Amino acid sequence: MIEALKEEASRLLQDGYDGIVGLRKKWGHVGPHLFTQLEELQDLEVEPRYPLAKFICQIQRKWPDRKLGAVVRGCDERALKELEGRGVFKKDGFAFIGVVCSPEQAEECNCEKPIYTTFQCSGCWKCIEDCDKEAITRTNVCPIIRPNEFDIGLSKRKAVYIPFPQAIPNKATREAEHCLKITGKLDCKGCENVCEAKAVVHEMQDEVVEEDIGAIVVATGAGALNHTQFSVYGGGVYPDVISSLQLERMMSAAGPTGGEVICPSNGAHPKNIVFISCVGSRDERTGNGYCSKVCCMYMAKHAIMLKEHDPEVQSHIIYTDDRGPGGKIFEDFLTRAEKAGTTYLRGRIDNVSQHNGKLSVSGRDFLNNKEFDIPADLVVLATGLMPSDGVATLFQTLHISYDAKNYLLQAHPKLRPVETAANAIFIAGCAVAPTDIPESVAQGGAAAQYVLKLFSQDTIEAEPMTSVVDTARCSGCLLCRQVCPFNAIDAETLRDGRIVASINESLCEGCGICVVACRPGAIKLRGFSDQQILAEVMAL
Repeated sequence: MIEALKEEASRLLQDGYDGIVGLRKKWGHVGPHLFTQLEELQDLEVEPRYPLAKFICQIQRKWPDRKLGAVVRGCDERALKELEGRGVFKKDGFAFIGVVCSPEQAEECNCEKPIYTTFQCSGCWKCIEDCDKEAITRTNVCPIIRPNEFDIGLSKRKAVYIPFPQAIPNKATREAEHCLKITGKLDCKGCENVCEAKAVVHEMQDEVVEEDIGAIVVATGAGALNHTQFSVYGGGVYPDVISSLQLERMMSAAGPTGGEVICPSNGAHPKNIVFISCVGSRDERTGNGYCSKVCCMYMAKHAIMLKEHDPEVQSHIIYTDDRGPGGKIFEDFLTRAEKAGTTYLRGRIDNVSQHNGKLSVSGRDFLNNKEFDIPADLVVLATGLMPSDGVATLFQTLHISYDAKNYLLQAHPKLRPVETAANAIFIAGCAVAPTDIPESVAQGGAAAQYVLKLFSQDTIEAEPMTSVVDTARCSGCLLCRQVCPFNAIDAETLRDGRIVASINESLCEGCGICVVACRPGAIKLRGFSDQQILAEVMAL
């Protein structure tokens, strides 16, 4: 059946059609595509649970004068007919290629109503059994639908999914807490039945694997504040108030909208877009009393890209302070955004409201000392960066120091910026503070150089200032072992049967915590004994 569809699509292109809308399978991913070349049709795919009606409307809205065709299913054609009645789609001049199900088939497979989104499919697959033309193939039969975290909730995914495009390794994974088979709710074997490699093993259990390693690079990345908690800016209140990450996913060609920026409420292309900076940053109420560093630059990038994509778009950036953290190149980029027509306004936002379906951003202009009220189709909140979830537990496991905001402490911010106080544990990126891409790349390269330097040596140099134990005075309480952050203290049994503390000088960092904790005073720090310190005092 797929070959017949390809032949019909080829005929239309040869007859002068500008393009064919259909599904393309590329690098294991199936998605909507506008085929304009004959050789591209080799990648044409038919997927029953992937609707094309919305994508076809977007293509027609973008190129209303082009002569187009589409490879569609009965569900798509019925949906387009309904959308035509609403004035969203024009069928004139549009050629349909595909299979139109009979009313009996439509009723049997429970799709007598137009399917506007993939996720209204019930997963019964009766459409496959009842389609006498064998036009439907089964590709991913997982019935569980979940919000897609990578698309920040703008799309859905299955419980069996590839985490994100270009994932390494580019292999599917299962979400254990929602898989019907793993949770025992249903003896579902949908993914197992269609897996040609037989790679799905339901009986596999979690296991702990221990590996001997020589170095660790801590690169935890960053999280972002949830924009829905900022109701004063309309976050979580109005659907057309989105976060900067959601806008980023919209603008990606591999994103949920195929690179088109739309208003979530109605799918229209926004013409007036307002960016609000420092949402949650430099605000002690959120615990982020620091600058997130990257927001000013990515707002400028978004404004430039929006203007290049649609010259009619007008962007307004309302900022607290406009900061280019990287010197002259970054300042030039901000200037480029202004020359592209972006309006910069230094001020305070009082409220974001909606009237008659139109957003309104009101506040005070600090430079001109007057009130403003800007109408907007779309409001983008530049939410602040924060440490990734679970980093405190990770840092405690690695026994490395971190501050009250859950960022790592460097061994020295100027002289040893990618090292921690622990040997062979290095830092890169947002593990230490909000960091932009150039700085993260530089830190990653520096950390890699330290690791290579470490591995290239036959012997390791250790600091001489380590703790030593006077076994004659040690009581064997081992309180020192409990407080040591580097696990450098073990218990040792002497010939007379006494248990005393023993220092592993390869692990000891000479921090002195064990010296303070030792109640009998049996532990001393080389170079900092009482006699040496008193001698220095007497010399002074």
